[in-house]
Amino acid sequence: MGDHSIYFYLLVAVMLAGVLHCVSVGFLFFFKRSGVKRANYFFGILLIAIGLTLLHNIFIISGIYESYPRLKFLPIYFTLTLPVALFYYVKLTLYPAYRLRTSDIKHFLLPVFQFLFFAGMFLMSVEFKSKIDRHFYNPFYGAFEQFLYLVGFFAYMYFAYRYIMQRQKTLVKKQSAKQILYLKKLIQILFVLFLIHTAFIVGDFAGYELLNISLRTVKPYAALGALSFAALAYWLGTYGFQVLLWGRRTFGRGKK
Repeated sequence: MGDHSIYFYLLVAVMLAGVLHCVSVGFLFFFKRSGVKRANYFFGILLIAIGLTLLHNIFIISGIYESYPRLKFLPIYFTLTLPVALFYYVKLTLYPAYRLRTSDIKHFLLPVFQFLFFAGMFLMSVEFKSKIDRHFYNPFYGAFEQFLYLVGFFAYMYFAYRYIMQRQKTLVKKQSAKQILYLKKLIQILFVLFLIHTAFIVGDFAGYELLNISLRTVKPYAALGALSFAALAYWLGTYGFQVLLWGRRTFGRGKK
C-alpha cells in the first residue's frame, strides 16, 4: 500500500465505517417485521450492494487489487443494482399489492449480467486478467458502465419520485402521510448527493478525455470523489436505521 498520510487513513476509516454501517443495517432489513416485507428485502439488497461497492472503492484507493491481483474483479461491485433496488423499494412500499410480472425482468438484466461478468472474470487466471484492456470491460465496468449507472440512477429516482407524488394525491390515512414524507426526503436528499457525486465522475472523465489529465492522481480530488459516493452510502444507511427504529409507527405492521 505504500506510505500514506494520516488523511489517507482517515479517509479509509470513514469509508470502512460506511461499509459496516450499510451492510449491518441492510442485513437487519431482511428480518424487519414492520412495513412491506418485499420492499424491506429490496432495501436490504440496496444497502448491502452499496456497502460492498464502497468496499470495492476502498480496495482501489488502497492498492489492494495491485498488491493482490488474484482479487481483481472480486464480485462486490454493484453500481447497476443500486437504482433498481431503490426503485422497487419505493414502489412496493407505496403499492404493497403489486406483484412482480414478467415485464419486470428487464429491470434486473443489467444488474444480473454485471454480477455474472465480475464472477466470471474473478475466476479467470491472473495472466488473462492482466492482458485485457479497458474496452473489454464494458458495459459492466468502465466508461460506458459509468454512463449507464449515472443515467439509470437519475431515471429510477425520477420514476420513484413520480410514484411518491402520485400516491400523495390519494392519501387517506395520517400514517400514509408520514410514509410519503419519509420517502420524499429519501429521494430528495439522495438526488442532491447524487448530483455532487455525478459532478466528480463527469469532471474526472472530461479531464481525462479532453485535457488528458487524470484527476484521480490529484489526491484532494480523488478523496472528495470517494467521499461523494460514501455520502450516498451514509445517507441510505442513516435512512434505513431511522426506518428500523420508527418503522412500525410510520410504515405500519408487516405485510407480504
